[in-house]
Amino acid sequence: MSYPWKGRSVTRLMPTEESVELMALVEDFAASELAPKAGPAEESADFPRESLRALGAMGILGLPFDSAYGGAEQPYEVVLPVLEELARAWLSVGISVSVHYLACFPLAAYGTDAQRDRWLADMVGGDLLGGYCLSEPQSGSDAAALATSAVLDGADYVVNGTKAWITHGGRADFYSVMVRTSDHGPKGISCLLVDGATTGLSSAPPERKMGANASPTAQVILTDARVPADRLMAAEGAGFSVALAALDAGRLGIAACAVGLAQAALDAAVAYAAERRQFGRAISGFQGVSFMLADMATAVAGARALYLEAARLKDAGLQFGTAAAMAKLAATDAAMKVTTDAVQVLGGAGYTKDFPVERYFREAKVLQIVEGTNQVQRLVIGRALGQGPARQ
Repeated sequence: MSYPWKGRSVTRLMPTEESVELMALVEDFAASELAPKAGPAEESADFPRESLRALGAMGILGLPFDSAYGGAEQPYEVVLPVLEELARAWLSVGISVSVHYLACFPLAAYGTDAQRDRWLADMVGGDLLGGYCLSEPQSGSDAAALATSAVLDGADYVVNGTKAWITHGGRADFYSVMVRTSDHGPKGISCLLVDGATTGLSSAPPERKMGANASPTAQVILTDARVPADRLMAAEGAGFSVALAALDAGRLGIAACAVGLAQAALDAAVAYAAERRQFGRAISGFQGVSFMLADMATAVAGARALYLEAARLKDAGLQFGTAAAMAKLAATDAAMKVTTDAVQVLGGAGYTKDFPVERYFREAKVLQIVEGTNQVQRLVIGRALGQGPARQ
């Protein structure tokens, strides 16, 4: 049985027979169904909705969620390597699955039993794909400054505002939307589960990005959109806490995707260096290249170890927010460095679209921005250091 962690530097990972079988299934699907489609689909900006439906049918979209609603109740120590493997084959798919988990989180963690009974099974089964709406044109890192309003009118909230940089914007079947229900700063923010077909909800044309073009990113616009009050997640005014909790888990997802992308770049660079000959031998035999590859491999392994450590904290029910910020920071910085070095190893060939490393290089940059910029991660870590010992 093929096992994607084989030969990689993973510390203290104790896979169960179930998780080994799961990873073998994911690796086979990624290699046969995702990797061959990635390059052409990124060129044409073709959204991989059918691939996501297939992953839903396999149970991948429900991995971290309650089995009572069709989920698999897998720990994040298993969920994150799955995301890594998907992103290694095709980053846009890894991002889509990670964002879907993020969009499902408010309902799964804060919804009532009646709300979960009504919606969660279709979400985890892949019939409904989610989007997560926090950022706005004027409020990115300063999420508490969001202005999208929700005014209760009878049995509905009337929602007005614009959400920005939304993955699956215009393509999602539902959105977890952070809205302002009062003027009380962060305590005036609430979370609504909004149907994608809601009258008054529309999307702008997709952003013209430098990479990950198969993953649509667009503004979501709400104009007098009426959202039933029974779609409120948690109590009114609790939305900012919901958003922060979701982002902690979301940062782990992005960290895993970053490691997958970096691993793909490392794999490509190692293979090319073994085949490319100069001065009568493979360039991998030259110290300048071999040392670069060694540094790349070490960066990938270190980032993987960080996200797995954060996953173990989460799975144990311990505080993991700072560890998630560290993992996201280290993994996405590593992805940027490793993909840059992969282009360098391939030389002129790496700068052409004949090889995938130029695409990996372009894709890596966004990972330092989404789910909180890396400057925000440094703020989170720095503040935690001021509150006590660094060890959690």
